[in-house]
Amino acid sequence: MPGLFFSHHNMNELNGKDDCKLAEGKIHKKKQKTFGADLKNYLKCMVPHLESGIKASNSRNVVLSAEEVMQWSQSLEKLLASQSGQGVFREFLKSEFSEENIEFWLACEDYKKTKSDHLHGKAEKIYEEFVQSDAIKQINIDYHMREATAKRAQDPTHTSFDEAQKTVYVLMERDSYPRFLKSKAYLNLLNQLQTNSSK
Repeated sequence: MPGLFFSHHNMNELNGKDDCKLAEGKIHKKKQKTFGADLKNYLKCMVPHLESGIKASNSRNVVLSAEEVMQWSQSLEKLLASQSGQGVFREFLKSEFSEENIEFWLACEDYKKTKSDHLHGKAEKIYEEFVQSDAIKQINIDYHMREATAKRAQDPTHTSFDEAQKTVYVLMERDSYPRFLKSKAYLNLLNQLQTNSSK
């Protein structure tokens, strides 16, 4: 199974097991338990001082606050604007077998910042990974949008994937995001941070 599109977001190494094993027939219930463990380990990496409630003096360390995590519930836009939010939401989507949505969205965000002379290579990579009909991480768009996106990717501009990205965003916003906000993982994280901040 190929690595994720962005190595700095890559969280495959969280529990040391290959995701392929999960796809090869472990039941969904076990996946849910793994999700909880993955998320806990991910947060320990992101927030090394979370459990003791000590804020890191090093500004490069990311320290989550209850306030930031509460802001994630205001909109999907606010959740995705947060690096930590992206990571936690991606772990949730993995538990629902739909992480290709956030990976595609992030790939599109990166693509928009690409220098013009590199557009063709990146467009081809995004198309092959997410858009084409037999893509490994195929996103859920209809046939007409798939065809239109394919045409735009052949003669790429910075807006080639905008329509498909908007569709995937709306899909996450209406479907996965409300479930994420009700998930034990999100509510437990918020509760833990609120408890720590009141100590």
